[in-house]
Amino acid sequence: MLKAGYAKRNITPMMGIGISGYFKVRLADGVLDELEVVALALDVDGKQALMLCADNIGINKDLNLTFREHISEVTGVPVESVYLAATHTHTGPGLVDKDGVCPELVDEYNRFLYHRFADVSAAALEDLKPAKMGYGVGNAPNVAFVRRFRMKDGSVRTNPGVDNPEIEAPIGIVDERVSVVRFDREDAESLVLVNFANHPDVVGGNKISADWPGLLRGQVEKSLDNVKCIFFNGCQGDINHVNVHPRGGYLNDMFMDFDDVSRGYGHAKYIARVVTGGVLQAYDKVQYTDVDDLVCLQKTMKISSNMPDPKDLPEARYINEMHLAGKDAELPYKGMMLTTMVAQAARMLRLEHGPEYFEMPISGIKLGPVAFVGLPGEPFNGIGRALKETEGYGLVIPTCCTNGYQGYFPMKDAYDEGGYEAGTSSFKAGTAEQII
Repeated sequence: MLKAGYAKRNITPMMGIGISGYFKVRLADGVLDELEVVALALDVDGKQALMLCADNIGINKDLNLTFREHISEVTGVPVESVYLAATHTHTGPGLVDKDGVCPELVDEYNRFLYHRFADVSAAALEDLKPAKMGYGVGNAPNVAFVRRFRMKDGSVRTNPGVDNPEIEAPIGIVDERVSVVRFDREDAESLVLVNFANHPDVVGGNKISADWPGLLRGQVEKSLDNVKCIFFNGCQGDINHVNVHPRGGYLNDMFMDFDDVSRGYGHAKYIARVVTGGVLQAYDKVQYTDVDDLVCLQKTMKISSNMPDPKDLPEARYINEMHLAGKDAELPYKGMMLTTMVAQAARMLRLEHGPEYFEMPISGIKLGPVAFVGLPGEPFNGIGRALKETEGYGLVIPTCCTNGYQGYFPMKDAYDEGGYEAGTSSFKAGTAEQII
């Protein structure tokens, strides 16, 4: 009863467009590797769904809905059955907020994506072939790390720096599982869907790159004959690539960036190879299963806003004014702490007058015993671990930046502990637990 289809399209932007991911201006001045959107079409006894993932930092909720509505108009697939995610690459354009640096280029790029996403969706549906599905789990060790640390003075810092002697211990346990769903199709390439949780913030600089998710897709297709790959990032809100205690040659092909984070294109290639290893562990030994149902569901949650305490607003205004004036060097913060304070100040000013609540869409697709849960932002690793324990499924795959982008979803404890993510989140403590 199951059919699966695949399509891929290039979505590399024009040069000069803003690159998202940091609180500093970066304009694209070259291309390391092309950005792509990949689409998986599913059909079970005539009921269809489309799963797309684009090399982008995130697509805001309203724009994402506009894209999905157009996909639905072109293909006939219901809007609630269109699952549009972003990999969260930090070396590509972002469609989260209105770009004040080059709005004309962003508007032009949005119009391009409006049609490109519909094109790739229609092509994936045209490619539908009878298929059998299997699923399994591999492992990718020592490439993803918790990025929040308790310091010896009792404080909590995000990305405290490599070999910082004040580090006491990481907060949390990283999830190194690589989830794999394989579709063997009649008279066509096999398809493999991969899910792994890690921040694609490895490359840095001003050149366009899909970072390790794009390199992973290419590596998987090189490593397996007659296979096409689609990737969805997992719950990576508090997870990144930084090993704060590197040994041996771990820092090969890396440089220390402005925010005390080690980055490098060569390391992105390394992560792609290691995660590909996790795919290869599972690929030949997937558990094949009958697929006799396809169910798509979207639920809208009402989430309390993380509005600021009025007594904190004067300092927030000062930090924001200094940042906008280009005077970061005069602020008493350095590295990632500077980024944290600037971002936290921006959140306070943004929410000074509300709203008191936000609407948050949570999306789900059930394909036989496999469930996909789409979250519209950057969920903490604890959310993903909890969702994967849901009873009644063979495999649960949480995906970030799906059907919208609304920022960080930290665990409740993180608000008391402090750090970049909770300080900048638009949502009050308890949001992560409500999502679960």
